[in-house]
Amino acid sequence: MSAGQQASRLGVGVVGAGRVGPVLARALAGAGHAITGISAISEQSRERAETMLPGVPVLEVAEVVRRSELVLFAIPGSELPDLVSGLAATGAWQPGQLVVHTAPEHGYGVFAPALAAGAIPLALHPAVVFTGTSLDLTRLAGATVAVTAPAPVLPIGQALAVEMGAEPVIVSEQDRPAYAEALDAAAEFSRAVVRQATDALRAIGVEEPDRTVGGVVRAAIEEELRVSAGEPGPDLAP
Repeated sequence: MSAGQQASRLGVGVVGAGRVGPVLARALAGAGHAITGISAISEQSRERAETMLPGVPVLEVAEVVRRSELVLFAIPGSELPDLVSGLAATGAWQPGQLVVHTAPEHGYGVFAPALAAGAIPLALHPAVVFTGTSLDLTRLAGATVAVTAPAPVLPIGQALAVEMGAEPVIVSEQDRPAYAEALDAAAEFSRAVVRQATDALRAIGVEEPDRTVGGVVRAAIEEELRVSAGEPGPDLAP
């Protein structure tokens, strides 16, 4: 079976109904996959699941795994090792089952107990700040997804990223921590700069400081990204 065939028309189960899981499930459903179920604990997560995935059953984690050909774990990376090991201890993993997580700091190694049971591990991290709404589907279209997987199944991960509407970027297993650190720094520094600038403008009485700062920040970031990409600058000669 080819990677394209294996990555198409799958029964997809989602573990985690935070801001990421329902959005990615919606994107995969739009590509033709069937969503078999989603786990959700809090009332807020249940409401999000119902809004983004109407009609999809809310199930216990073990039942999501049992029903699905692909299981998407959209939970904090700190929770992954214990959950994966716990599912292995109960014999939940199925040979040939695709198991995917979205934590930036982990590669596929965190799925070692599932791999030992015959599952196929993949790590896919969308470089998007998620809101948990349909707005994120548009953001995915202009984003990249870091794909980390054993070489034979890398094409499956790349195909899934494309089906989400994003562009796959291969990140090696050993480079995942550095990748996570770089993205975290970009997000945190950007937030800090905006907060500092808007607070300063607000203190001197500028109304809607977010609009003033927004234009400068967007232009500065776009220019720096252009330079980082090695693109030529604008011709300012008369």
